[in-house]
Amino acid sequence: MQKNYMLTLLGVLLAGMAVGQVRKQFAVENTDACESIKLHIKANSGNCYIKPSQNSDILNVFSNQSEQAFSHNFVKTINGKVCNVMLSLEELSQEGFGQTISSRVFSSSEASASVNSNTHKFWKMYLSNGKPYALEMNYGFGNANVDLSGLAIKKLKINSGSANVHVNYLSGMENQVEMDTFQVKVDLGSIDVRNLNLAKTKYLLADVGFGNLLLDFSENPMVGNTIKGSVGAGNLIIVLPKTDTPVLVKIHDSWLCSVKLPSSFKKIGEHTYTSASYTKDADNALTFDLDVSMGSISFR
Repeated sequence: MQKNYMLTLLGVLLAGMAVGQVRKQFAVENTDACESIKLHIKANSGNCYIKPSQNSDILNVFSNQSEQAFSHNFVKTINGKVCNVMLSLEELSQEGFGQTISSRVFSSSEASASVNSNTHKFWKMYLSNGKPYALEMNYGFGNANVDLSGLAIKKLKINSGSANVHVNYLSGMENQVEMDTFQVKVDLGSIDVRNLNLAKTKYLLADVGFGNLLLDFSENPMVGNTIKGSVGAGNLIIVLPKTDTPVLVKIHDSWLCSVKLPSSFKKIGEHTYTSASYTKDADNALTFDLDVSMGSISFR
């Protein structure tokens, strides 16, 4: 049986509160009926922060924006033992798509000033470290900083339209569970993922359009990783482990693209390369299956 709940925006605590003061905007309380959380967050602009919390609440959201500055859709449903939470935030005075494109592509000072005028607006979201999440995040413009330290993320999906997204495990605490799939998609923006070994993901799916994606595997993986990726006209940078980790790379390219592999890699077949330590039965190997059209792929 499905139960539906509509969570309303919390009111202003004091009349006449100054615009820009940080306030709790939304909260989703924990319940014993939910054994896992499916959380979908969508924000079209501003600065978004996601951080871990020891609070038992499934989600807490704070912001310095006023109620008049944005519209929202905030819904919670329970299906079986899964709690589904959807939070969509849309700034009402957002600049147009063409304006953002001009600021990124042509570096127009007027367009850049318009984009930068929103940098002081932020959303701070706190997730509980007490329950597992399937987390999906969609960002339009602006910036996002995601700290997943010590959380239990079973699945993770990140989409960037024209936003700059930074993902990390800042405290050095690993994912509490093995992650089944980590999916990233970049259109015109950028996504920077650090300390991927702490994600403990089995599969990583990457899709780059015109933007930039950095995947940091600089530390030895805790589990074997299979990375499937496609690059259109953008850039994919892969940072390999500092130590000698088994690596297999299959890469399908064209004469319009650029591919850079470590000089120590050996070609063992058509479009297939390996590190010196790679064997078919290697534990915790990194296996890459990549396609690139007009962009670039660089291993460092």
